[in-house]
Amino acid sequence: MNAVPLAFTKERSLKIVAMIARYLLGLMFLVFGLNDFLHFIPVKQMPTGAAGQFAQILNSSHYMDVVASIMILSAILFLVNRYVPLGLTLLGPVLVNILLFHILLLPTGIVVGAFATVLWALVAWRNRSAFAGIFAQRAEG
Repeated sequence: MNAVPLAFTKERSLKIVAMIARYLLGLMFLVFGLNDFLHFIPVKQMPTGAAGQFAQILNSSHYMDVVASIMILSAILFLVNRYVPLGLTLLGPVLVNILLFHILLLPTGIVVGAFATVLWALVAWRNRSAFAGIFAQRAEG
């Protein structure tokens, strides 16, 4: 019986973790993106204060329709495992805004956004070679 090298099993397990994270991220943003259009998740109560006003403005201006479309597109890219770096790039600013909304306006809902950010980071780490160029100290030419 041949022993499997440790590096192989570690790499394989990281690949599996990233794949699970990609599917979870895809499912999460597909559901929440579609919910913006289909309203199948009941809303308990709109937040009050600045958070409620901000959410109302985003919804009434159809800004959230654009964000939901980006979420759906990214989710599909994750689920079909095509153009994953593009999906990560599109979803990054959405996650930043989700986190900022909850940090600054509604801290009680940050758990889901933080979980999505961890999933995003796992998938991004697995696809880090696609982003190597943006971390170049100097541009060519």
